[in-house]
Amino acid sequence: MTRIPLNRAETDSQAMQTRLEMSTAEIGLAVRTTNCLEEKGVFTVHDLLNCTRDDLLSISNFGEKTLEEVYGALEKHGFFRPGRQIPRQAK
Repeated sequence: MTRIPLNRAETDSQAMQTRLEMSTAEIGLAVRTTNCLEEKGVFTVHDLLNCTRDDLLSISNFGEKTLEEVYGALEKHGFFRPGRQIPRQAK
């Protein structure tokens, strides 16, 4: 059977979709943080990216420290806040 390779754009699109569908638990958040998010109906990275800073801070037991944990986990998976520097790739 001969496989036809996907073009780069399709491959990148599929990779992005996979990252967006990851659960909040899969991105390395503490269990307490994941539980707070799930109580608010935030289950996936996509859900999380649709929340504003104020949305997140309005969650019970969710403060600045937890917000920084969330931002750090998202950055490890390639999602950066507007205005944040994207780290240079090591050569």
